[in-house]
Amino acid sequence: METAKIRILVLDDQPLLRYGISGYLNSQPDMMVCGEAESISDVRSKIAECQPQVLVTALRLGAEDSLKLIKKLKTETPQLRILVYSALAETIFAERAMRAKANGYVMKQAAREELAIAVREIVKGGIYVSRQVALSAFQKSLQPRPKNNRMPRSGAWLEELSNREMHIFQLLGSGFGNRQIATSLGLSVKTIDSHQENIKHKLHLRSCAQLRERAAKWVEQTFDAEEYVSRDAGQQRKWKLPPRRLRVVEAFAASATPDSELAAGTSATASQPVRSPPAPYARNKGV
Repeated sequence: METAKIRILVLDDQPLLRYGISGYLNSQPDMMVCGEAESISDVRSKIAECQPQVLVTALRLGAEDSLKLIKKLKTETPQLRILVYSALAETIFAERAMRAKANGYVMKQAAREELAIAVREIVKGGIYVSRQVALSAFQKSLQPRPKNNRMPRSGAWLEELSNREMHIFQLLGSGFGNRQIATSLGLSVKTIDSHQENIKHKLHLRSCAQLRERAAKWVEQTFDAEEYVSRDAGQQRKWKLPPRRLRVVEAFAASATPDSELAAGTSATASQPVRSPPAPYARNKGV
């Protein structure tokens, strides 16, 4: 008797990524993509239509907030397993996704095999995060809390920022201007300006220049020494990209592989994770 395949719904507003992810998951003998959605507004009808066991969704924090969607879906359909993939800093957003009741988190730069491993793990009732995230969570659990039960002072500012503010902070630190951030998130420049003012207030910064400097330092520390590998004509070439040149919005789409494949690399179980290079980053002149 043939074992039933895992039914998967893929949510991403970028057709190329949806195509690549769906193609790879469909190539797995135990998986079947039963539907695709290009926006959060489509998800509920697609879930009703194809009855997926797993929702594989990109993380968006713009006009459509994926974390809010996850919370609602887990309330409405608690049996649905949700796997998030993103180019946003996993040490922050993986934890926030888990708080929203997601079951797993995979970086867009990860090896494609990691996506299938994560799907199988969460279907069995487990959770899936990288070793780095698991270690970070373990280290946090060992930190003594003050008597007022607030977070320790080091890194406490991370907890002060909302999900959207944290996303904007990362984009600012990566060199994006306000207009570019607004376009990327589907928000108005005025809204981005307002969020920027809120971030400055929460971090006790007096100017936009100080904010960008703080954001750039954080991005540099978070993504420092990321090693990337490309495969060209069967040969591996390794180099290190300047941290501020990491393009955090569409890194996963920049791959030398065919459209039907995802970024190449090794799985999370390997001792030395390897990641594909993100798209070349053109320095912005500001807004």
